[in-house]
Amino acid sequence: MTTVAAPLAGTVVALADVPDPVFSAQMVGAGVAIRPSTRTGRVDVVAPVAGRLLKLHHHAFVVLTDDRKGVLVHVGIDTVQMKGDGFELVATEGATVAVGDVVVRYSPDAVVAAGYDDVCPVVLMDSAADSVDASRVGRDVVPGDTVFEI
Repeated sequence: MTTVAAPLAGTVVALADVPDPVFSAQMVGAGVAIRPSTRTGRVDVVAPVAGRLLKLHHHAFVVLTDDRKGVLVHVGIDTVQMKGDGFELVATEGATVAVGDVVVRYSPDAVVAAGYDDVCPVVLMDSAADSVDASRVGRDVVPGDTVFEI
């Protein structure tokens, strides 16, 4: 079993409550989301699992685990529209990461100021709807805390 850790500090939110139908209907896969605990300053978004950075964008990344599971972290909703403003790539696509390695640094207040939601989905890609234990919804987490297991 692989533990998926919180990629940033905040409150765990059910995917059903994410204001994006792709995530709320679990079309990408099952998981949870995290509402950042701070909106000021720069926030590090870290790898939730160990593996290889399969895809890396300013607003999202996918870590492929050794057992070929893809874990997506999407930093805010519709933040692709920001074209990287307020985001800094710390890692590089294709790099091997350990749990807790910084991947992206960003400004949640820039996301909100641009009119986007700052909630961050963490999804096991291509998994069946509700296949992830969401019992941690409502809890506050810090990077490294377990948000679900695969």
